[in-house]
This record gives sequence, C-alpha cells and structure tokens, in this order.
Amino acid sequence: MGNLPLTYKINNGQSEIGGMPALELAKEFGTPLYVFDEQTIRETCRRYKDSFKSRYPNTEIVYASKAFSSTAILKIMQDEGLGADVASGGELYTALKAGMNSRKIYFHGNNKSPSEIEMALKSSVGRVVVDNFDELKRLDEISVRTGMRADCLIRVNPGVEAHTHEFIQTGRTDSKFGITKERVLEAVALIDKMRNINFVGLHAHIGSQIFDVSSYSALIDVLLGLAKEIYEKTEIEIEELNIGGGLGVSYLEEDKAPTIEALAASVTSHLKEKARELDLEEPRLILEPGRSIVSLAGVTLYTVGVIKDIPGIRKYVCVDGGMSDNPRPILYGAKYDAVIAGKADKPKTDKVTLAGRFCESGDILIKDIMLPASEIGDIVLVPCTGAYNYSMSSNYNRVPRPAVVLVSEGDATLIVARETYDDLTSHDILT
Repeated sequence: MGNLPLTYKINNGQSEIGGMPALELAKEFGTPLYVFDEQTIRETCRRYKDSFKSRYPNTEIVYASKAFSSTAILKIMQDEGLGADVASGGELYTALKAGMNSRKIYFHGNNKSPSEIEMALKSSVGRVVVDNFDELKRLDEISVRTGMRADCLIRVNPGVEAHTHEFIQTGRTDSKFGITKERVLEAVALIDKMRNINFVGLHAHIGSQIFDVSSYSALIDVLLGLAKEIYEKTEIEIEELNIGGGLGVSYLEEDKAPTIEALAASVTSHLKEKARELDLEEPRLILEPGRSIVSLAGVTLYTVGVIKDIPGIRKYVCVDGGMSDNPRPILYGAKYDAVIAGKADKPKTDKVTLAGRFCESGDILIKDIMLPASEIGDIVLVPCTGAYNYSMSSNYNRVPRPAVVLVSEGDATLIVARETYDDLTSHDILT
C-alpha cells in the first residue's frame, strides 16, 4: 500500500517496518503500540529541504510539532536542520529539552497565556506569531516589564478556504485564528510604536490535509498584496513570508496526495512571479509542515480480542485500542486502511468493521474493510497514524496511553513509555 512507511515490506507473510517484524514489536512492547520509522521521517525532512532550497534558497522548514511532539522526534528535526512550530508552553518546553535551537522556534497560538509569552521571551524564541490585538497588547506589556525583545510575525486571516474538513480549516474568514486582512495595517502601525517588538513579516495557515496546491498560490497573492500595501503606506518591508503547512497525505491507498516536489515547484515559482509583479524584494520563505512529515512514518499495532459476527448484518473485529489512541475517526470521520500483520499476504476474504474497546457506540476505527479471516490474537496494523494520534490521545475510560517506539535498521528504541495505572492516579488527591 502507498500509505505505509518507506521501509515497510512483507517478509514470509509478515509485516515488517524498519527491519523489525510487527509481531515481534507487539510481543516485546505490547499493544496498542505506536511505531515510527526513522528513515521515513528523515527522508521526508530532506525532501522538503532539498525541493524548496534548490528552487528558493532563502527557505526555512519548520516542523509543526502539534502533529507529534516528543523529545526524540524533535531531536531528529534538529538533526535534520529543521526548526519547530510550537503552540503551547508544553510544546516549547519539549522542543527546548530536545536541544532545538531556540532561534528556530516559532511560537503560535490564538490565546497564549502571560506565562507562556514570558517563557517564550526568556527562551529567546525566533518568532512570536501574533494572532490578535489582545495578544499584541499583552506581548508589549510583558516585553516592557521584562526588558526582553521579540521578533514577531502577524498571523493573517486571509479568507482563503482550502477544501478540507471544516474542523481543520483555519484560513477562512469565519475563524478564531488571525487578524483580518482589513486590520493588518493597523497592527503594523501599533507594533511600529512598540520599542521592544520588531515586526518581521506575515504568517497565514489555510488548513490541513490540502490536496490542491493552487490554494497556496491564492494565499501568496493575499499576503504579498498586503506586503505591498504595508510598504506603500509605512515604508516597512516584510522580511519573512510564512505560508504555514497543511499538505495532504494519503490515508487510503486510493488517495492521490500531491508530492512535496509538486508543492515546492508551485509555491516557489508563484512566489517569485508575484514578487516581481508587485516590485517587491523576495522575502524569506517559511513553511511549517507537520502531518506530511510524520503521518506516513507511523503505524499503530493492535491485538484482536473479540470477534462478534451478527449474521446478515455486520462482523465486528474488536481490538484493544480505539478512540482513546486515535480520536480522528469519531471526531471528523477520518478513514484508514488496515493490515493483519501476520497474514499480510493472505487473500482479503472477510468484510469486517474494526471496532475499538471504549464505551462509545461511535468508537469505530474502520467500517466495512476487507481483511483476511481474523482470529483472536491477530495483530492488526493501521497505517498513517503518525500525526495527530498520540498528540490527541486521551485517558478515556481510565485507559493508559500506549508506548511509542522508533524503528531503524533492525533496531527498536522505546521513545515514549507506556503509561501505567500509577501514572493515571499520580495527580489524584484523596480527601
């Protein structure tokens, strides 16, 4: 399947990732288990850097850590020369603990707390991305009180709607994110009067799981148009243009997601053309991919515990995970494929519904999928779970969150430990 890690292969009928048989991983680390392929992550980072920098050298790739944040993953991003997009104090702390260069950290969020802003300033983050006027005022007050300076981008609500699920659209006009186009000049003027805040450029993010790369051309038109207006009215030139992330990935084999190279060709050619048209200096280009770096690198392993066959209606194959470790299907109807790891070369003869273990009727991972005949104890492998699975996981039903392992060249390294019952009750207070 085209939605699996680069190192995935079938060896003697068994699924293997990073040189590690899935059945051995399940046996050693237990299930549910998130598995990340290091080679896929590193090669994807390099494709982003190579495809953009070869066409537009003044480009910075910044990993959107909300997709999956852990010290081991952020260390890989640092090794590969990427920065980090963080949206909370916790994500910032993780990036710093991983050794990330603070000057390559972009601090996002539509409601940053005063303590988070102060933490960002003390950490000397590269950019604070200002989302609204209240935050701008708060940033100014804290910078004056602490005597610390901040380089900032203004997050623009560009009114560009990418064709994605409404819950993951962020660039449309009716959105909690960003300053409307009509008030950007007002924000620039305010910053110009603030002695500790330096305006660097514009940012916008138009959504997630974007398949039409022309959406970015529309975004560039809006942002460079604003840059031209800012220069004409204030003589302030923008240095950076941050167009966010959101490139789609193939969750299903039939999905035809655009390539990183196609995105790079489209974005860089249009940016240069539009800058020439408006007689603007070409700005530094910032991209913030997240899902498209880690999603295909990750799979989740489950163990089949119950099979419930309702003749003429449905056959449920129930696994030991579900909406707690992958809330995307129940949140917005996300669709996935699956493989029975020990029967990867067997014919798909049974139509089943892969169900979770949680106390919700809607806890269905995959409805009506064709799989080989299932048995209790089978290990089910669900591809494309590297992004927004662990990061959105929960302890619903007081179930501990799974472990995470990183596989590479026949080795498996535990990078996030499985939670225990003691972990679950560690913050409980008896009265």
